[in-house]
Amino acid sequence: MSTIVDTRTTASRIAGVCAVLLLAAAIVAPVFVGRGVIQDLFFILTMLTLAQFWNLLAGYGGLVSVGQHAFVGIGAYTLFGAGLLLGLDPVAALLLCGVVAVVIAVPTAFFAFRLQGAYFAIGTWVVAEVVRLSVAQWQALGGGSGTSLPPTARDFAGTAWVARVLDVRDAAARDIVTYWLALALAVATCAGVYALLRSKRGLALAAVRDNVAAAQAVGVDAQRMKWLVFLIAAFGTGIAGGLIYLQKGRISPDAAFSVTDWTAFVIFIVVIGGIGTIEGPIIGVLVFFALQSLLADYGSTYLIVLGALGVVIMLFAPRGLWGLFAARTGIHLFPVRRRLRRTVPRNTQPPGETHG
Repeated sequence: MSTIVDTRTTASRIAGVCAVLLLAAAIVAPVFVGRGVIQDLFFILTMLTLAQFWNLLAGYGGLVSVGQHAFVGIGAYTLFGAGLLLGLDPVAALLLCGVVAVVIAVPTAFFAFRLQGAYFAIGTWVVAEVVRLSVAQWQALGGGSGTSLPPTARDFAGTAWVARVLDVRDAAARDIVTYWLALALAVATCAGVYALLRSKRGLALAAVRDNVAAAQAVGVDAQRMKWLVFLIAAFGTGIAGGLIYLQKGRISPDAAFSVTDWTAFVIFIVVIGGIGTIEGPIIGVLVFFALQSLLADYGSTYLIVLGALGVVIMLFAPRGLWGLFAARTGIHLFPVRRRLRRTVPRNTQPPGETHG
């Protein structure tokens, strides 16, 4: 009899099969649904991506940043700059958005990692405001009023093919291409975060989050782990920011660096869904989209309901909706906890049994 370490459960195996089927349906969705649904799905997928990266940063790394909108804005302006000033295809420039976000994240980390707790959170917000004010002086991209993608830059890779194959207009083809890109980014983000958490670095990250001193005592390089998750989150958030504004087609400093849209709402999604779980942001973004669809026409009432719901969840279910469900049922769709499982070799016969 041997013992192996396993993280999979029956629920996770079923969830894996359902995820494959859901992914297949999502890929072919543009063939069967209208443009409005595609735009809604794009919003859900991009917000899910932002929420997963913030959850990796705060829920698993213990780094509660309120300045992630800096990387959304940097990614967006990098995309527009690459298209307008360098003539690059916007789709090809998406990776560049992540690279530039990492470049900005390096000096940000040098400053922010010298701060702790609430000071770290405020420090990241201050850096984001400095970046926003700096970008607003970039006259080549419209300065404070912003700019739009020219018609030539809107015919990016894949749009002509989609328009021809699906027999749709160019605007609808652009929405479909950006939707597929958002789907690929969201899937890669969830899978990548899950793979990281199941690795040795994931164990080290959890140790740093729970107790830095104890983690260092067993040989974990806490500073390196913080750098790792901060740069990964910046890279993915930068790509998501570029993709969001590729779909919008217009940019301005106030919109691209909106603390409400790209940080406050993202934190709300993670908190109500369940911080420190992969399932939490998925549940949270669905709840957020449902509330937005139902209450967006009510103005300030919409924000009041969001705030009240956030307070209620934090008071009565501090681990979020998924955390409450998992605690009562023991179900984990993306389990990362290691379990010891004993196995019996196939060639081992039961005691007392002999072969004739």
